[in-house]
Amino acid sequence: MAERMADEGLPFGKRTRVYNSRLAQELAKWAETQTNDKGLIRGIYEAYFVDHQNISDVDVLLDVVGKCGLPMDEAREVLESRSFRDAVDRDWAESRAVGVTSVPTFVTGRVGVMGAQPYAVLEQLVTQAGARKRPAASRE
Repeated sequence: MAERMADEGLPFGKRTRVYNSRLAQELAKWAETQTNDKGLIRGIYEAYFVDHQNISDVDVLLDVVGKCGLPMDEAREVLESRSFRDAVDRDWAESRAVGVTSVPTFVTGRVGVMGAQPYAVLEQLVTQAGARKRPAASRE
């Protein structure tokens, strides 16, 4: 995993523990309802994979929310009430129904790949699904 992250220029630290990500998933589902999630997913990624923080801890998640500029009071309510539990349960059920057995899994159309994959594999997946490469933007 560290090698894949380095290949893509993503920060990645050595982890010694694994934490339950369920609350983070519920918080991310809530962020989808906001006008702009303002980088919550990236913030959770960095908290877990770079800073080795426990993303099952409400205070850790609220710290990420604060750094992203999302409404703290709403986020706290979401985490305390577990109001997005059912939405995440539905996502999990849908994933099981299409055969997802590990994370990450990338699916487009009816084709998918499981596990951390090199960029070229993901590019091939979306290309086979009909996506076209955009011309490179000029940098002036």
